[in-house]
Formats: sequence, C-alpha cells, structure tokens
Amino acid sequence: MTERFVHHPVLLDEALRALAIKPDGIYIDGTFGRGGHSQAILARLGSNGRLLAIDKDPAAIQAASEELVADQRFTIQRGSFAMLKRMVMQAGLAERIDGILLDLGVSSPQLDDADRGFSFLKEGSLDMRMDPDSGQSAAHWLAGASEQEVAKVLKEYSEERYARRIARALVKARSERPIQTTKELAGVVAGANPKWEQGKHPATRTFQAIRIFINRELEELDAALEQAVEVLAVGGRLAVISFHSLEDRRVKRFIQREARGGDIPSDLPLMQEQLSIRLRPVGKAVRPGEEEVADNPRARSATLRVAERV
Repeated sequence: MTERFVHHPVLLDEALRALAIKPDGIYIDGTFGRGGHSQAILARLGSNGRLLAIDKDPAAIQAASEELVADQRFTIQRGSFAMLKRMVMQAGLAERIDGILLDLGVSSPQLDDADRGFSFLKEGSLDMRMDPDSGQSAAHWLAGASEQEVAKVLKEYSEERYARRIARALVKARSERPIQTTKELAGVVAGANPKWEQGKHPATRTFQAIRIFINRELEELDAALEQAVEVLAVGGRLAVISFHSLEDRRVKRFIQREARGGDIPSDLPLMQEQLSIRLRPVGKAVRPGEEEVADNPRARSATLRVAERV
C-alpha cells in the first residue's frame, strides 16, 4: 500500500470552472499527483464522460491504481505531459479533447516525502527527480557540474542574484566531501547567501533551479502547451496552474502568441482571415484567495491562466 501524504489541490473550484466541464466530455489531467483535480473532474462527468490522466511519478500511478481502478471512465498513463499528443493519438482522441488541466511544479506528497529530496526543510537523499527511475539525480549532477554550469542553472531557472557566489561555494564544498543530502545542500547555500527575501529560506531559489533543470520542466512545459492546442477540440479549454514567474511568463506569452496568430511582426499588413489564431484567452489570471492561502500556504504563489481553442 502506498504511504499516504496529505494533498491539497490548488485552485480546485477555479480550475473546474475554467474547464467548463460537460458531462459527456473528454478531459486530460496532465499532472495527476494524488488525484485531487482528477477526482473532482470525474465527479462532474456522466457515464459517457472520460478522463485521461498522466504522471511520471510511480507513486502517483500507484495511488491512481488503488483509488480509481474501478472507474471505467478513467485511465492513467505513466510519462511526461510532453508526451501528451502521442498518448492522445494512441487513444484515438485527436481533436476530441474538451479540456486539459496542467498543474505544474511539485505536489505536496513529493515535498512531504523526505526521500524524494525536494524539500530543504527535511533531511533526505538529494534526488529531486519527478521520475526516480530515469535521468540523473541532483546529487549526481552537482558532483560533476562545473562552477560555470551551476551558476548558469541558478541564474536561468530561479533568477538567483547570488548565483556565482553560491556556485563557487558548492564547488568548494564538494571538493571536501560529496553533497548528498538536502540538508547539506541547504547548509552550503545558506552560508554563501548574504541576503535573501524575508520569510523565505535562503536555499529556496537554489532548490527550485536545480529541480527545474533536473526534470527539464520548462522544456516539457513548452512541448505540452504546443501539443495541447493541437489535440483540443474547437471550444476546448486549456487551464494551466503555475507556481513561479518563469512558468507563468511562458504560459502567458504562449496564450498571447496563439491569440495573435503566431509571431507576426506588428507592421505586417495581414487580414484577420490570414492569421492562424488558435486560442482565445478566457478571463484574467486567477490567484488563490486569502482563505485558501491560510488553509494551504503552498498555494500562495499559484496562478491559473485559461484559454479556449478556436
């Protein structure tokens, strides 16, 4: 039996409204996690509705098999949402999808499980892989990356202002002993970081950057957004919940670009019918209210953006 960790689906009601769920619709939860969003979607589907879930974490697949295996409307596949189009094509659902939900970042169970290495607050192996069965761990990467490479990752993936200073400290520390645990990494970063945001741990940005890099999160997000538009039915909704500015900017710019008809120079004289407009923004960015943040502090940085296929 899978160990149980408390999971709070973020912006749940807002995401459900954004998807405008039809009882007989076909939907995709691209990040099953522990199934909070999936179960809420299924509760709104009728007997002819269908939900395809995706997750690369074997613990999420196990949770789904235990909780939803009997629901004939539900299927889950292990893999990245960057494989979304291929999965949809294999299921024979191309351009029939009524809604896609992407809940980005790390789930609460992943953060709470010290063995996964995502949290600087708990001692655990420095892994950070969403899929622990593939790719290199954070510890393995840190053991061999150059000072320049470490600084580049910290700068690009978390906008860490002290990236070079922290990278230098990490390289120096590993020359004395391998950095293999979360507490060891957090300690080195804290010692090298002269100033950090009030209320935030000094290692917050470093952990974020390494996690994003190890899991290729931004590259996979770009692929998933493009594929989502290709598989959505006309009128289908794309809803994306992001947790930091790098993700949110990517989602915002993607929707804006698709609403313009692509990367078209502003001075190029084109008629409306000549533009390849594929998305229409739906409403403004949605953020959690005070009550949700008080109940689940991890929701404080969440942003939901929604677009509709045209």
